[in-house]
Amino acid sequence: MISSKHYKSSVSAPIIKIGIGAIALGMIVMLISVATSAGLQREIRNKIIAYKGHIAISYFDGNRSEESLQPLDISSDISSQINSVDGVRHYYYEANKFGIVRTVDDFEGVIFKGVDHAFPWENFKNYLIAGRLPVFKDSLSNEVIISEYLSNRLGLKPGDSLELFFLRDNESRPPAQRKFNIVGIINSGFQELDKTFLFGDLKHLQILNKWESNQVGQLVVLVDNFDEVDRVNQNIYETIDYDLDTRTVIQQHAEIFEWIGIFDQNTRIILIIMIIVAGINMITALLVLILERIPMIGLLKALGGQRISVQKIFLINTAYLIGRGLLLGNFIGLGLLVGQAYFGFIPLDPSVYYVTEVPVSINILDVLFLNIGVFLLSMMMLLIPSSLVRGISPVNAMRFQ
Repeated sequence: MISSKHYKSSVSAPIIKIGIGAIALGMIVMLISVATSAGLQREIRNKIIAYKGHIAISYFDGNRSEESLQPLDISSDISSQINSVDGVRHYYYEANKFGIVRTVDDFEGVIFKGVDHAFPWENFKNYLIAGRLPVFKDSLSNEVIISEYLSNRLGLKPGDSLELFFLRDNESRPPAQRKFNIVGIINSGFQELDKTFLFGDLKHLQILNKWESNQVGQLVVLVDNFDEVDRVNQNIYETIDYDLDTRTVIQQHAEIFEWIGIFDQNTRIILIIMIIVAGINMITALLVLILERIPMIGLLKALGGQRISVQKIFLINTAYLIGRGLLLGNFIGLGLLVGQAYFGFIPLDPSVYYVTEVPVSINILDVLFLNIGVFLLSMMMLLIPSSLVRGISPVNAMRFQ
């Protein structure tokens, strides 16, 4: 049936081709939906984590705003408490303070994010577009990195000096002025964060705020697995002192994580629609194939063929057609995804999606499960129409010829 020339030139041939095309198109759409949804969620999440970490520890109501108001004393055993929690990968100290960058012609408000030597700069390697990342050691460093937004806004580049003014607690006193050296420019594509923060040495803020060397704004924790951030956060909260509070990155940016969570719902809807459409097309192709092969069905039954055996012939035939559609869909779909991953030919507006191009995340297990799921569901949908073969009598079938 599959290889015969009559089959390829029959009335059912174009309908079967449409069915194969529907399976292929459905697989392409599903692959793109799953890969781009996972990629977009991953990229947005990683960018927020690069700036905010997974879990922030501070005093209650001390640092609910972006600016660090109440210092956290790290001279206690908080470090050992954090290290005792399962799932903690790394931690570092930071503090934030509002400031104003001024040039000869213009100025811009920013938040100076002071970090210590343990800050994971590797998270920013892919975002570095000019210069280098700063290096903080025991001595006070004047190196800072700024965003491309700030660089374009004020005409600054690596090697330039930067004047930053900080307001004092006593408003009658003039702002504190500090000069820094720009060593790098970053662009994560998350403009909301890029234009807000400027990275420098934590020791500057300790001096400005008149804090001791053991006082910081907050302790930031990185976990091994993002999916377990809530569990780790709860364990940390139960371990640390009673006057300390913990906040996950999800709690700090709830609206963004709720937004990217909608991607999963949209993906599920797309998968259901594509499977239904592909299944209906294959049912149509199967029914046409059965009608075209009624004489053959009657002959097989007249020769003693069991009804279920004849039904299996058509199921095997449609399974072959579904397999062809899946193979074609995977070839085109994965080809498009690989091309997007390497060349990024489909751009996005970073002010809306927080990324400059459509990100993709190709997971082999997802591709495998998607193919198996489409195949099994399609075959299940074909069980009922294929059962029509059982009701065809040999006498009527031979007359049909």
